[in-house]
Amino acid sequence: MKLKKKNNTLLAIGITSLAYLSSPLAFADEHDHAKEGVAEHADHDDHEGHDHAKVPASPNGGRILTEIEPHAELLVTENRKLQITFLDDEGKKVAVDQQSASAHTGQRSAPVRMTFEVKDGILISDKALPKGMNIPAILQVKITPEAKSLTIRLNLNLENCPTCDYLEYACTCDHTAEDGHEGHDH
Repeated sequence: MKLKKKNNTLLAIGITSLAYLSSPLAFADEHDHAKEGVAEHADHDDHEGHDHAKVPASPNGGRILTEIEPHAELLVTENRKLQITFLDDEGKKVAVDQQSASAHTGQRSAPVRMTFEVKDGILISDKALPKGMNIPAILQVKITPEAKSLTIRLNLNLENCPTCDYLEYACTCDHTAEDGHEGHDH
């Protein structure tokens, strides 16, 4: 009887773990600069005139990736491709030099693997996002060919934000439960 109870407990733990890993929360967009090996961010979250506590607005309506130096904007285009634009300290486009990227999007059971090519000084994915409005994504960016890849996990929520002009994945609002954003934060 003890063995059966132990097996049921292990089964329950396994099912719970599997449910978490298959949920969008498994790709939550939380990062720890020190843990990710970004040395210049390890001791603080503001530098060179900007503060990471505030979500910066992007030049094209995408999401600013502050994990990367130089920072970059991730934009989902109208045809559902991913666009990465590198930015200077004033938020102006910096042409791609040696940077490269790849991405895995969608569900683990049917991932969409993307490569990026340089077009007009920006990186554009070779494929479109899979169908849906809330798409888990893993983005890998290399600043130089010799550099270690930086991995960014995020959810691309393509719903309109109810209080700003951006889609949810790029929202710059400071949402609270009172304005309809219960259950998640930015």
